Amino acid sequence: MNQNRRKGLHYEKLAKEYLLECGLLLLNANYQCRFGEIDLIMLQREVLCFIEVKFRSSLAFGGAAYAIPVQKQKKIVKSAQFFLSVNKKLARHAMRFDALLIQQQANKVYQFNWIQNAFYVE
Repeated sequence: MNQNRRKGLHYEKLAKEYLLECGLLLLNANYQCRFGEIDLIMLQREVLCFIEVKFRSSLAFGGAAYAIPVQKQKKIVKSAQFFLSVNKKLARHAMRFDALLIQQQANKVYQFNWIQNAFYVE
């Protein structure tokens, strides 16, 4: 496993722990299909959440919020649609696409910014 992938898994683990503390239920982590990958699939009450995790060590280039381009969003949406086609029982839930942005502060403390409905299906 290369260093970038190892770092990605580390931050996805931090994100998962944060969201579990917020009361979400983990359904799947690092879901992969032919259309792409979804970092976390979680349930918040009756809402199915497809969550993209992004980390940035600085605000250069806009920070983590600018790291989910439209093309990536489209891949996440297609992957979510495929996930629902395979997991038909979950299709009855309302769903949304979230982003969990992790920013490292100067003092090595992590700041979490959970953006619900970060992007939409068109």
